[in-house]
Amino acid sequence: MKGAAGAVTDAGDRAAILSAPTPPEWVEAAVARLPELLVDHANCEKKAASSAMALIFAYPEDTALTLALSRLAREELRHYEQVQRAMRQLEVPPLRQRPGRYAQELRRQLRSANPGRKLDLLLTAALIEARSAERFGLLVSRVPPPLRELYGQLAVSEARHFELYLGFARGCAPEWRSRLAILAAREADLATLPDVELRFHSGPPAATAS
Repeated sequence: MKGAAGAVTDAGDRAAILSAPTPPEWVEAAVARLPELLVDHANCEKKAASSAMALIFAYPEDTALTLALSRLAREELRHYEQVQRAMRQLEVPPLRQRPGRYAQELRRQLRSANPGRKLDLLLTAALIEARSAERFGLLVSRVPPPLRELYGQLAVSEARHFELYLGFARGCAPEWRSRLAILAAREADLATLPDVELRFHSGPPAATAS
């Protein structure tokens, strides 16, 4: 797929953007605690739409970005509806959650002034989408039928979203590669080190981490 800057992104990019793979302990915990995971997954889809909208409001002068993210935000909200439908089928009630470690700590890495902040927001979004695509792929064969087809579809969608964000980041600033390396290292820590909670983007729960 061609990103906003005309650079081609491919499967190699998707593999390379993440500095570390998801630990098997997280996958086992996610399968064993699926209702808990689904609650957070639904919230993640809402947050993904909200993050896209926040970028639209922050950078209205970037018409290509705002139009692309308008479409992305609508797609994320459709994903939220699909997850809610699956939760009803599996009799999993929605719950309010406190913010998890992953997103909070990633936001601490963001620079406060533009153009650095815009680049960081785009790269962070790309990392989150890439991690999502990876984890949907890991879970698709382990979840019950109401989720199996959905997770297969979401793995493809999140990979496409990753490519979109990375394409815009490439056109945002020449130092995108060096900045990506810094952010990806922090993202990998948050996704692989033991966490006190199980979330879709957390590390493995401390009790199950090796």
